[in-house]
Amino acid sequence: MRFWKMEGLGNDFVVVTGSRSFSTSQIAALCDRRRGIGADGLLVISESGERIRMTYFNADGSPAEMCGNGLRCVARLATELGMVAGPQFIVETPVGPRRVQVSEAEVTAELGPAVVGEHRRIGDRLFQLVSVGNPHAVTWVSDLEHVPLESTAETLQEEFLGGINVEMAVVDSPQLISMRVWERGVGETAACGTGAVATASAGLAQGLTQNEVEIRLTGGMARVRLEDGTSWITGPARLVYRGEWMG
Repeated sequence: MRFWKMEGLGNDFVVVTGSRSFSTSQIAALCDRRRGIGADGLLVISESGERIRMTYFNADGSPAEMCGNGLRCVARLATELGMVAGPQFIVETPVGPRRVQVSEAEVTAELGPAVVGEHRRIGDRLFQLVSVGNPHAVTWVSDLEHVPLESTAETLQEEFLGGINVEMAVVDSPQLISMRVWERGVGETAACGTGAVATASAGLAQGLTQNEVEIRLTGGMARVRLEDGTSWITGPARLVYRGEWMG
């Protein structure tokens, strides 16, 4: 099976094309970092009329509604493979059509509306719940280096049916947020596009940040823009290598 290895801000993916189906164990094997290709998840690109469609699975084989960095990687690869006519096009996703724009250095992707929900106190932390097509819980901290991200996130999985993505973040200024993220079905990752949008949305809703903000992630810098009822994320996305999976 032919595959492409893509990464955006250190969030890495195995990408395949065509109308393919995979079992949970097959996806987990592909994403295994010691015995497989190694990735945070699997992206499948297929044709949908004149558009392309993206389907995403977490590293443990579970399906996910949306992946922001994955969407940007799909846009980059579709452009490089000649699957689309120009640098601006629409990708069909499980949560609806999303606009993308590909340039030489960066990819901008629309992630849709970010719905800021209730606050929920769990243990000694207050979380802001946000939906970006997939669920997030954002909490503000004073020190990112020593926060118990993994243990806190694992505790939260028991509180939400189907699990939840967890972001711990620091507001450096109204234009800059630093954050770490734990993704359900994966664990801590170098970046999460929907997590960046969720965190920016929580900051804006609480009057801490502006509608355009830079997000400092473990894997690099992204820019988030919130306007007209939708969200956009901009950052690098690149092809790492291509190969044949023999497993």
